[in-house]
Amino acid sequence: MGEVFRNWAGNQVATPAETFTPATTEEVARAVARAAETGRRVRMAGSGHSFNGIALTDGLLLRPDALTGVREVGDGWVRVAAGTRLHVLNEELHRRGLALANLGDITAQTIAGALQTGTHGTGRDVGGLADQVAGLELVLADGTVTRVREDDPDPGRRDLFHAARVGLGALGVVTEVTLKVVPSFLLHAVRRPMRLTAVLAELDELLAANEHVDFFWFPHTDACQVKLNNRSAGPPGGMGTFRRWLDERFLENTVYGALCAAGALVPPAIPAINRVCGAALGTADFVDVSYRVFATVRTVPFLEMEYAIPAEHLGEALREIRDLIDRGGWRIGFPVEVRVSPPSDAWLSTAYGRATAYLAFHVYRRAPQPGYFAAAEQVMTRLGGRPHWGKLHTRDAAYLAGVYPRFGDFVALRDRLDPHRVFGNEHLDTVLG
Repeated sequence: MGEVFRNWAGNQVATPAETFTPATTEEVARAVARAAETGRRVRMAGSGHSFNGIALTDGLLLRPDALTGVREVGDGWVRVAAGTRLHVLNEELHRRGLALANLGDITAQTIAGALQTGTHGTGRDVGGLADQVAGLELVLADGTVTRVREDDPDPGRRDLFHAARVGLGALGVVTEVTLKVVPSFLLHAVRRPMRLTAVLAELDELLAANEHVDFFWFPHTDACQVKLNNRSAGPPGGMGTFRRWLDERFLENTVYGALCAAGALVPPAIPAINRVCGAALGTADFVDVSYRVFATVRTVPFLEMEYAIPAEHLGEALREIRDLIDRGGWRIGFPVEVRVSPPSDAWLSTAYGRATAYLAFHVYRRAPQPGYFAAAEQVMTRLGGRPHWGKLHTRDAAYLAGVYPRFGDFVALRDRLDPHRVFGNEHLDTVLG
């Protein structure tokens, strides 16, 4: 019997028949071939930062902890083993004078786990991780190893590249990723409170004028914290080590965690708590290395649902969600987060073929609000929303086929590469059919 797998949020648990920690692509290939011969399903877990059952299996669970490291650096690219954590990769790249052009805010993820679930960050001009990939190495369901790249001359292999960048682990086990990189750069970060009414009135201008926009709205209030990040010539500075610890560690996590716990004990107090949090929002203005600005510290446990909608519907969606919470009777302590992305050409990227806005709905883990998630999901799906592949949602293959133009092509490719569902599990049975 394998070791118990539990995700970061603690809401997904599995006990696989076997757990194996491969150190090489060849070990992955042998493990997959052996499992396929014995009729055992296989999943490769990342760091457990998905909120749904995408990583779960009752068969063979591959752990990525030994499949790590930067393997080769070239002119504008780097080859990285699939289990490398993003925070390790960021520091290794910076040591070499390099960086990823855009990042999400969680860096505990493995590069393959983040990639396969469509991690995206926020950006006006640069998309998520899938859009920064130049090549992939995959172990297929029969144990063979294949490599695909963006400029592959073979149309079929190019299709596999575009499908596998956000492949949900359904097409093969990703063992190596070739990423596009840029010279290390600085970001000028501005943090300021704004009223939601002002954000809505200035939304188009904010998004057009800034390279990276991320804002949080506190339900039951008109308070938002807006984060604007833009490239800077430097020099770095503007926020000392103590101030950063005070803001990011103590206030945003320790104090906020205590307030969330209090709200879970006394739900009627949540609107007042949110008003206190909104009134306490401060300003910051500093310049730092890009990955340190993109990354945030998150220690307060939560559950999350996130939807990607056409960017032109963002204002409408926010107004509907605000009205929904006002009349729904829920007490929502966690803010709603908003980010954006340019169109992507990865088949199952949530930004495929359209400029995209993301709305992320969070609740304190000890006080789940399924009614809130269900009602918000109705708003998102009415607007053509695509659920984040690593977060909570209730959509199935029938719905997803209607919002992803290449969904049928992806499923057909999966049927050809893995007809016996070696890489399947209950979650994929729902979302892919």
